[in-house]
Amino acid sequence: MFDDPNVVLHCEKIDKIYPGTKALDGVSFDLLKQKVNVLIGENGAGKSTLMKMIAGIEQPSAGKMYMDGEEVFFKDTNAARAKGIGIIHQELSLFPNLSVYQNIFMCHEEKSGLFLNNKKHIEGAKKILKRLEHEIPPDTLVGDLRVGQQQMVEIARNLVQDDLRVLIMDEPTSSLSAAEVDVLFKIMRELLEQGISIVYISHRLEEIMQIGDHVTILRDGKYVADADIKDIELSWIVENMVGKNTQYHRFERSIDLNKAEKILEVKNLCLPKKGGGWLLDNVNIHLKKGEVLGVYGLLGAGRSELFECLMGMHPEHTGEVIFNNQKINIKDISSQIDKGFALVPEDRQRQGLIQPMDICKNASIASLQNFRKFIFHGTAKEEKAVDEQIKELHIKVADKHLPILSLSGGNQQKVVIAKGLLTHPEVLLLDEPSRGIDIGAKTEVFEIIHELAESGLSIIVISSELKEIMAIADRIYILSNGKLTGELAGDEIAEDTLVRASYAGLGTGKGE
Repeated sequence: MFDDPNVVLHCEKIDKIYPGTKALDGVSFDLLKQKVNVLIGENGAGKSTLMKMIAGIEQPSAGKMYMDGEEVFFKDTNAARAKGIGIIHQELSLFPNLSVYQNIFMCHEEKSGLFLNNKKHIEGAKKILKRLEHEIPPDTLVGDLRVGQQQMVEIARNLVQDDLRVLIMDEPTSSLSAAEVDVLFKIMRELLEQGISIVYISHRLEEIMQIGDHVTILRDGKYVADADIKDIELSWIVENMVGKNTQYHRFERSIDLNKAEKILEVKNLCLPKKGGGWLLDNVNIHLKKGEVLGVYGLLGAGRSELFECLMGMHPEHTGEVIFNNQKINIKDISSQIDKGFALVPEDRQRQGLIQPMDICKNASIASLQNFRKFIFHGTAKEEKAVDEQIKELHIKVADKHLPILSLSGGNQQKVVIAKGLLTHPEVLLLDEPSRGIDIGAKTEVFEIIHELAESGLSIIVISSELKEIMAIADRIYILSNGKLTGELAGDEIAEDTLVRASYAGLGTGKGE
């Protein structure tokens, strides 16, 4: 029996055991009423696992949960939803082949006689999207939206629940621009005023200090500490998370990039937008051998489209691409991999991983031809190569034949990076490689990027995090509204300069 008027939900000594690992070990957690309850920890700490218990997605191996002074057990998401619990997933759980309004009202459908009242659904979708300051046409297919827009649709899905009491937000801002984050925070404050309690998971520590009321820290599946945000500083969170205060530091290069040869040059790259206009408008960039080149810009600036053109996903693009002093004809993804290009995509679940496959197969899927022995597949050679990547990238895995979804988000991301490296690329394209990765794992990934560049690999990195891209990039291009608005190198790289250039070319002067 547990009854505290200030606590809407209490978890007591929750365990969760998966094959080969104990994801949660005796975790107790109080979800405070009408507060933003921040849950934080490194990847694999058990944050998302604990939230899955509360949302009814999975069930505890041991332990109890209480609401309103009574023990509760959620056999599925419907049982949790009946108690007013909603969840915004870190990995989007949308239906790409359905429209925006169909996704928003999934499981909340209203009928008119025998038929669905789609007129009401469309009007409801318009209303809630306007509230989110994201007026996407309700009949747009979700699969045609960018990741940031899909994130807003995922948020909208939960706001239509009339009896909502608890809203779990697992990395809700990972794909949002700064302006969209401001809108989300405004909505969160409105929800608190309406009596709703929020659980907020994020790796962006500045956001936590801005929006959070109370923070709980997990490490290695165990409770570490909790405190009111007003009573702590950022350094306290970092030290409790990783045991030390981790800071990004700029890497010193042993390569003289002034003397390095150009390995890639892009001239007048254009990509038309459906309905008119340009996703990329006469973009000119170059990349040197062994260089870490940064690409910075707001959501929708054309960053991902640049990578997609280089990987053969947009054959309709125009312009020249010169690789190793030869003009290349970009046909498709397969031919680009053969030429020496590899992409780590922004959306690892939809574009980077094959969920039914195990960890080993996900890592090796793009390089299977390298493991052939005559007409047979060399399994031993494949597994050895994957083992080397697991070691080099510090992927925390008990058994490489476990399902890929048994890994934390950050370790899944490392598997996607391993998949790219196993193709032995000359140019590695990293689209938001630290998305959903904790501070400790980010530092490891940045060190890996530096080591790969030192070995001669040429890398282009897209990042929305100013401090990250300033730490890892030798030179940075800034895109805004499909146009190149700046190029910075060395001492020119500064936060204010990057921000100003990223807003250049936007008619409103505001973020998207």
